[in-house]
Amino acid sequence: MEFSQSHRVEMISMAVALVAIVGGTAYYYYVTKKPKGCLDPENFKEFKLVKRTQLSHNVATFRFDLPTPKSVLGLPIGQHISCRGKDSLGEEVVKPYTPTTLDTDVGYFELVVKMYPQGRMSHHFREMREGDYMAVKGPKGRFKYQPNQVRALGMIAGGTGITPMFQEELDAFAIKFPNQFKVYYVLNQPPEIWDGGVGFVTKEMIQTDFPAPASDIKILRCGPPPMNKAMAANLEALGYSPQMQFQF
Repeated sequence: MEFSQSHRVEMISMAVALVAIVGGTAYYYYVTKKPKGCLDPENFKEFKLVKRTQLSHNVATFRFDLPTPKSVLGLPIGQHISCRGKDSLGEEVVKPYTPTTLDTDVGYFELVVKMYPQGRMSHHFREMREGDYMAVKGPKGRFKYQPNQVRALGMIAGGTGITPMFQEELDAFAIKFPNQFKVYYVLNQPPEIWDGGVGFVTKEMIQTDFPAPASDIKILRCGPPPMNKAMAANLEALGYSPQMQFQF
């Protein structure tokens, strides 16, 4: 993709990515014993914001310190956390977020957040400064990934489901593991130089880039409600049963 990092950030709100992972996916995700995580599923814990990096006018990376340099967050693959803050009226608000870091990133965790003008939790993140604390609880979520759980995974992520930094990681995986990892980007307003899809994800794109319907594959969806509804209809039309799909 022949455009700058700043252009990536500006385009990201319109992006949808199709990702297919086949065969041996577990080798990337650590399978050895890990230290106990810092999260508590029942109680909120405070984590200090140590670095805020602005990616665009309304997207930023927030890095939070863990208790020690060797601490891990303790968030299983496919799970998320709940963050607690206050909206513009001073009322408490809780919203789920998924860190862009794994437990292989020790001593800290990061969130990439798009801050919407009317978003209640967006207001809290917009006001956060380095040195402030965020209340976090988890792990949360119905999806629980296990190594070799399926033969292949297909993932449709839209809007803020794709962050600029993570987009670069996906590209790197596709180059490093061409036989096991494939990524395809779709933009409804692409730049002049663009070799991905244009418009919205279609049944034909899914059929071309995803593993065919089978009992040992799983398709994951994450994005705005209209996109999820449209993708569910496309997948159903192609023969993917409800058991083969999961919506975050």
